[in-house]
Amino acid sequence: MIRALAWLAAAFVLAGCAPSNDGSYQGWVEAEQVFVSPHEVGRIEALKVREGDSVKTGDELFTLDDDLQVADLKQAEASLTNARQAFDRAQVLLKTASGTQKTYEDAESTMRTAEARLNSSQTRLARRKVSSPATGVVQQIYFRQGEMVPAGRPVLALLPPENIKLRFFLPETVVAQSAEFTPPVIYSLEERSKLVYLAEARPEKPTALRVGQPVSVRLVPK
Repeated sequence: MIRALAWLAAAFVLAGCAPSNDGSYQGWVEAEQVFVSPHEVGRIEALKVREGDSVKTGDELFTLDDDLQVADLKQAEASLTNARQAFDRAQVLLKTASGTQKTYEDAESTMRTAEARLNSSQTRLARRKVSSPATGVVQQIYFRQGEMVPAGRPVLALLPPENIKLRFFLPETVVAQSAEFTPPVIYSLEERSKLVYLAEARPEKPTALRVGQPVSVRLVPK
């Protein structure tokens, strides 16, 4: 038996939505999964989790090959070293009146550009290690170690417990007791007898449920 903590409803016209003998309603479990993808194409070097593992925000999930990113970082470091040396020379020449303001400004601009490129290279390298964006359970893994992953393609799916919800139908006689959910259209008695609401609720113990699992839902008054 699942107790509903909170629920929202939308009207439908369906039949056969009577509660069971114990006052519960039949429903099912749905969830919004979080898909984790790499920023750039790459080959999976290491997969740190398995399906069913619990992870926390920041835990490492998988790593991608980083040869190109390491090479790009080294080149960016070398370019910045040269740019800083050129800037230092231009600064000295400007102070001794042997250089021009334009030469100094050009050298400074080149150095700032090299710094920005280095920061970008460092970010690209850091992104080859992909961490969990949320606390939850690994639901499915789509790529394995050694496989090539396109940019933006999910490697795995996570399910945070707060993303688990229940869906079930309630008869109009239950929902219309609250003015908040009363339909704006006046139905005939015959139509109202068939009117039901698709409701959503948050379970008390989401980690004990599985997506697609049928459940019995009992509404508990506040």
